[in-house]
Amino acid sequence: MRKTNQTQLTALAFMLLSATAGSAWAQAVSNQITPPLVAQAAAAAPAAVAPATKGTPQTVDAIVAVVNTDVITQQELAKRMSDVVQRMKAQNIELPPVAELQKQLLERMILERAEVQLAKENGMSVDDVMLDRAIGRIAEQNKLSMADFQKQLAADKIPYPAFREEIRQEMLLQRLREREVDNKIQISESEVDNYITADASNKQNAQELDLAQILVRVPENATAEQIAQRAKRAEEAMQQIKSGGNFAAVAAAFSDASDALTGGDMGWRTQDRLPSLYVEAVANLAPGQVSAILKSANGFHIVKLVNKRAAASAPTDTAAAPVQQTHVRHILIKVTPTVTAADARRRLLDLKERLDNNAAKFEDLAKQYSNDLSASKGGDLGWVYPGDTVPEFERAMDALKPGQISDPIESPFGYHLIQVVERKTNDVSKERQRLAARMAIRERKTEEATNDWLRQLRDRTYVEYRNDDH
Repeated sequence: MRKTNQTQLTALAFMLLSATAGSAWAQAVSNQITPPLVAQAAAAAPAAVAPATKGTPQTVDAIVAVVNTDVITQQELAKRMSDVVQRMKAQNIELPPVAELQKQLLERMILERAEVQLAKENGMSVDDVMLDRAIGRIAEQNKLSMADFQKQLAADKIPYPAFREEIRQEMLLQRLREREVDNKIQISESEVDNYITADASNKQNAQELDLAQILVRVPENATAEQIAQRAKRAEEAMQQIKSGGNFAAVAAAFSDASDALTGGDMGWRTQDRLPSLYVEAVANLAPGQVSAILKSANGFHIVKLVNKRAAASAPTDTAAAPVQQTHVRHILIKVTPTVTAADARRRLLDLKERLDNNAAKFEDLAKQYSNDLSASKGGDLGWVYPGDTVPEFERAMDALKPGQISDPIESPFGYHLIQVVERKTNDVSKERQRLAARMAIRERKTEEATNDWLRQLRDRTYVEYRNDDH
């Protein structure tokens, strides 16, 4: 199976295991509780719990927002506030005022709730088998056994069931975004040609940029009044920066981008993997300087050039080296709440027996039984390069001779029967160059398309605030 562009599901370990975790852990929600923040968050919104008096009805919790058919409660908001503040402190990000942070966080929770609702409407889910594998990889990346990982969670007062559900939601939202955004991005051959031409001319001066951003999103089909309001908000953010405010703290308070709560940090990227608007805006800036307010279809942007460096160039002999390609096809049976791992394996063993006895053709069985998009093509995945498929699939594929069919192989996608059709080895440097160009264009387009999709989703979501601040 081809790899997806999934975000690393290792967000929590930056906080839990900062001594061993990589920076990828710093990109998502955390679950550690800081009791003082719960009190601060509760003080910034309507009281959630009333004092107990005999014969007097008690309010156990309060609703702060209605999102379509769902609600967000004060306790949920206060809990999330404590989580986020703990993570920001762990990353040494200056905290904005509590009231501003709470407003930003509530908006983030509203958007997440809308995404989850959309995923469920489309019948999407993450089963326990896939979830356990993902958590196993998180533990492995932190060089811990599952038992030790659970002990670490317990030591940090993070309930394991709550941790599992956070990761399940991250996986669900990633799948939704792949369906709604990634799979709809189109790249023309002329775009690839233009990219390669520009890349060749810019190679001598290629740079990597470390940027941070603030995005003030403008609703789709916004009125002149709405645009003016959002422009004013961007100007307020810029004024705070000019007055000496910490960029990360301003981003946490003002930005609508997904990286707001990590101070707007976009990390190191080559110029070809950044929006051209950003590259042009920082072209004449020195590290530490901030751009003027930029306008795009998604809203208003402020970009900070944190640092820059010369981009590492790939060795020329590697690009020209012969590469082995494999023409492969498969039959995939996914593990679902109604299909166990044993069921999937048994079905594939039955299909393999039919193939071994020449009782059926591989492509016919793939069309009838395979659970992925390649089924319509008889399970044909085309020509793949080393690294194009997940390791479990690639190892099994590499062990096969042309025409040979594997036993059932387990991967993160489910169970596969794999057949190698043929192999070839030749100089594919030009083809690989086009593939690299296509990936770079896709990465740049994905960020812009994701922001646009989130803006549209938020605009069509019914929200009723139960908080006086809104």
